[in-house]
Amino acid sequence: MSSNIQSIPVARIDGTATTLGAFEGRVVLVVNVASKCGLTPQYTALEKLYETYAARGFEIAAFPANNFGAQEPGTNEEIQEFCSTKYNVTFPMFS
Repeated sequence: MSSNIQSIPVARIDGTATTLGAFEGRVVLVVNVASKCGLTPQYTALEKLYETYAARGFEIAAFPANNFGAQEPGTNEEIQEFCSTKYNVTFPMFS
């Protein structure tokens, strides 16, 4: 098992392999998101937070998940399209 969170392999929502080590030296908020959840408007607040603090070393790493009441049933492409068109999400999203 990896010794720290930065070395755990992850995939961006577009399928590109990476690790959270790509954000080394930045503050990273790791968040579980879902587009069919009652909290879906959280995307608006998260994007505002990201826009406000990204230039100061802040990142959001969003991980959509369908394992909590099947609230994220879409494909990665559908999730990315929904988030970018409905909520103008620009922060990194992962698979």
